[in-house]
Amino acid sequence: MATRELDRLDVVEQRMDKAIDRFAALAGLLLGTVLTAFAVSGETATTWAWMAALTAVALGWIWFLSVREPIRARVPVVGGVYMAGLLVLMAALTWLSPFYAFMAIGGYGHAFCYLHGRWRYVAVAFVGGCAAFSQMGGRLALPWSTGWWWALAALLVGNAVVAGGFNWFAAISAQQTERRKRMIAELEETNAQLETALAENVQLHAQLVAQARQAGVQDERTRMAREIHDTIAQGLTGIVTQLEAADAASSEADVRDRLRIARGLARESLTEARRSVDALRPEPLERAQLPEALADLVDRWSETTGVRVRRETTGATRPLLPDVEVALFRVAQEALANVAKHAEATTVGITLSYMDDVVVLDVRDDGRGFDLPDRGAGGFGLTAMEQRVHRVSGTLTVESAPGEGTALSASVPAIPAETRTCGEVPL
Repeated sequence: MATRELDRLDVVEQRMDKAIDRFAALAGLLLGTVLTAFAVSGETATTWAWMAALTAVALGWIWFLSVREPIRARVPVVGGVYMAGLLVLMAALTWLSPFYAFMAIGGYGHAFCYLHGRWRYVAVAFVGGCAAFSQMGGRLALPWSTGWWWALAALLVGNAVVAGGFNWFAAISAQQTERRKRMIAELEETNAQLETALAENVQLHAQLVAQARQAGVQDERTRMAREIHDTIAQGLTGIVTQLEAADAASSEADVRDRLRIARGLARESLTEARRSVDALRPEPLERAQLPEALADLVDRWSETTGVRVRRETTGATRPLLPDVEVALFRVAQEALANVAKHAEATTVGITLSYMDDVVVLDVRDDGRGFDLPDRGAGGFGLTAMEQRVHRVSGTLTVESAPGEGTALSASVPAIPAETRTCGEVPL
């Protein structure tokens, strides 16, 4: 509504300005002619003839160059010729009758419309002189005294300053108005572009939300697959191994020992499965720090598999961010499971190294090894380890060759368990 009202006012203003520019000089000529016809008397027939002729010429001059569309005086060269003729006709008519000085109504404005630079002010001064001559009575005031000339000069300066200043400010105001209109148009265009961009952003946001939802679903599926692989699958593998060993046992005591281990693995697997569903940390990490949890894991694994393990912790141990500790624990768990399933090793070495910026877990075995280019076909285990390490901005490297064992190293940032942002007050 406001924009339409402003547009309507602009149209009205443009029409008024256009009408004044076109018809002001013509209106002054007609007003001077009417006043001369009714107020001037005692002139000779020759003077009346000259006034009639000059009036007709001025009427045609103004009509064809300033009133009739298209306005020819807007062409720079034609505009200069038009103003020169208008000033000469105005001076001649004002000499014959002071009432023709009303043509100054259009003369001042046309000086700024059709002239440029200093010629505008020359024309304004000339029009002001004609107006001053009329105000002093024109040739009817003869004989002219010295005081008359001083009064004429004062009126000329006054007319030129007042009328010229008014038209100058009007021209400046018109320029500023035009600039404001352009700025408003640019702002409206910018607002339209912003609205379009906002609409596109809304669509992009909706797409991002949908993609984030899909990515969240995929991450959760990957997490569940990884947790099932690290807990239930490994636990079931251990249980099957123990049951097979119980079937092959030669004594009742050995059978009972194997069944005891199998029951323990089943309970641990069930507990870990529940915790995985709830996205909780592994139970050993709930009860102890990472080095102790790894020691417990290694001892139970060695007891189950019968493989000797050398374990070592170096550096100053300290609590780490839970995600970092879980990643290292699961990597150690998967690495030991791979050794049990594939390596046929007799000895395993596991080292946990605490450094200033990183914590490194090394797992080495003396098993049969494998070709590194073929490790992509090794199942979900190595992929799961890489994903876990990469999620905490770590790196995983594997070195192996047939008959030379395998060395696995996981390096993760040593992010402390408790980190506070600047200015945060501990509770």
